[in-house]
Amino acid sequence: MPADRWVSLGPVAELARRELQPLEAEGTPIALCYRDGQFSALSGVCNHVGGPLGQGKIDGDYVTCPWHFWMFHWQTGQTRPEIGDGCVPTYPTKIENGVLLVNVAAAGPRKHIPHPPHPLARQVQREPGPIRVVGISTTMMNRDFPRPSTSELLLDEALGQATSQGCETQLIRLRELAFRHCEGFYSRSAHACTWPCSITQMDPTDQLDRVYEAFVHWADAILIATSIRWGAPASLYQKMVERMNCIQNQETIADRHLLKNKSVAFIITGGQDNIQAVAGQMLGFFAEVGCQFPQFPYIAHSRGWSAEDMENNIRYVEQSESLKEGARGLAERTIDMAQLLVEGALGKVALVPGGRKGNQLDVKAQI
Repeated sequence: MPADRWVSLGPVAELARRELQPLEAEGTPIALCYRDGQFSALSGVCNHVGGPLGQGKIDGDYVTCPWHFWMFHWQTGQTRPEIGDGCVPTYPTKIENGVLLVNVAAAGPRKHIPHPPHPLARQVQREPGPIRVVGISTTMMNRDFPRPSTSELLLDEALGQATSQGCETQLIRLRELAFRHCEGFYSRSAHACTWPCSITQMDPTDQLDRVYEAFVHWADAILIATSIRWGAPASLYQKMVERMNCIQNQETIADRHLLKNKSVAFIITGGQDNIQAVAGQMLGFFAEVGCQFPQFPYIAHSRGWSAEDMENNIRYVEQSESLKEGARGLAERTIDMAQLLVEGALGKVALVPGGRKGNQLDVKAQI
């Protein structure tokens, strides 16, 4: 390769109108910067997961990647000092006859200090042992002044049944976790949505890693309890499943099936009647991420639209043996399905990727 290969980027007068812009020079992505009358050219490819630096913004002296906010000095390409000693390549520029040229053959070095892999990034492999059941309560309430929750009461009953059958169990109350909402990285680019979740990787205080760990690596059976809120699952449920977009997207962009051999079922309670719509939404999402369902995959309770005496609703659930029996039965069916999946009794069909990848099946694998 020659030492110099100067390529025109265009008229200086036009290029100087923008502080940062993405360009291409003979197939080389360039993030072109212009500040205080000076041009600089960085590689247009971020060190992290290849985000387009030229589509970001300049914050102070640093170009910020639009995907996950990695930052590189606009002239030197160096990362911020507190981040490490990495850098992206830089390219010499010059102006001739009102045209900006870049030397794509004289790139500075790219130096990427790899971070240790996140614990969630390990291979998905079920460890030996009894069936493991995780219960997820999505009820929101004041932490300092807790109240009874009908969906959580029935979830406790179901987990008690699982324990009595020799299963390992754990209960996760979403209201006890501090976690950020989904910030829509996928809307920038499919590959900007990563596994593990970009937020989980960047923010060590984000506690949704406990849910990811349970769903992907630990549990065989998942029981999710929700109240009905304005005809939909609880807002914490929605916040959780939006963050699970990183799991679903692995199906579509990486052909990677993270929720292997998982059985899932639901407990739905509320003071108004919209049970089928809520159940349909939940069933649709977990089908999309490749989970299996037991026969009759949800139980529900509602006293109807006109039951405005919620204290009586709580008392009804607390005293109802039929609802408790229903919760225990739901646990039994979900555990039975999980056992079949773990043992491989359903055959290779259980390993077919879900979601939109589900229409690209290997016919031979089904024979």
